[in-house]
Amino acid sequence: MPGHETDASATGTPAGPAPVPGDALVVVDVQHDFVSGALAVPHGDDVIAPLNRAVEAFRQRGLPVIASRDWHPPDHCSFAAQRGPWPAHCVAGSPGAEFAGGLRLPPGTVVVSKATHPGEEAYSAFAGTSLDEVLRARGISRLFVGGLATDYCVINTVRDALARGFAVTVLSDAVRPVDVHPGDGARAEDEMRRTGVRFTTTASVVGTPPDRQH
Repeated sequence: MPGHETDASATGTPAGPAPVPGDALVVVDVQHDFVSGALAVPHGDDVIAPLNRAVEAFRQRGLPVIASRDWHPPDHCSFAAQRGPWPAHCVAGSPGAEFAGGLRLPPGTVVVSKATHPGEEAYSAFAGTSLDEVLRARGISRLFVGGLATDYCVINTVRDALARGFAVTVLSDAVRPVDVHPGDGARAEDEMRRTGVRFTTTASVVGTPPDRQH
């Protein structure tokens, strides 16, 4: 009924599709350069707190947590010096490529490195990686997705997940867009909804943290 999810999350009880066996959390590219560095997403740091709550919920349930990252060579084709569209960012082994400070990834997190070859771009966590095989080996059928940025690596990861037959839930409070063109983020969300992606808040999935309950 209307308002049910809001009422339940306010009491700290998950109202959305709580994680169960067969689910995995995919944290997309929450790296220093995308949060506060060379290619910072506006308000990108806002995704860290809700993602930490989601990570902890998956950890407690013994469910997989996957963290993707750009892991570029210094001469990557996406960089402006190579006539690409972006400033140099997330160069493999550099401070900018590290996961953002404050993001609490547990031991056993599966790290997926993408866009590792100079001449190949990879916005999706599936592109040129073993993510599909990792998920299938663990019997995963549904992905919860959050991270950066909505209109680039998040939407491309979601597209590839859907194409491979995974169900997808996007954590709406744990994504932020670049919005190179105003409205890009909203258009990306609209596309994902049209293709069957569910959007919900972290609180609706894992409950509201105690200090925010009323």
